[in-house]
Amino acid sequence: MSSNEGTVYMLRNRATEGSDDWVSPEPAGDVIADAVIEATDLDADDIDGLDTYVDIESLRAVVTERTTESLTFGVEGHDVTITADGEVSVDS
Repeated sequence: MSSNEGTVYMLRNRATEGSDDWVSPEPAGDVIADAVIEATDLDADDIDGLDTYVDIESLRAVVTERTTESLTFGVEGHDVTITADGEVSVDS
C-alpha cells in the first residue's frame, strides 16, 4: 500500500492464499466503494468520492504510514472499517 501525488492506494484482496496471482495497488476509493457495493444494496452512483466520507490524511495514517491500527467512518449509513493490514469491512 502506498501513496503517490495525494492518492492513497491499497491492495485489493483478490489473490487466494498461496496463489501466484499478480496483485497491484488500486486507489483506495475504488477498493472501498467496491466493498460497500458488495456488502450493501447501494450502487456506484449512490457513493460519492472518498473524501466526502473520510479525511484522506487519516486514511493515509492507516494504510500507508501504519501509524494508526484502524479507522472507521460512515458511507451512506454504513460503517466502514479499514485496518493497517488493508482489510476493509462494511457493516450492512
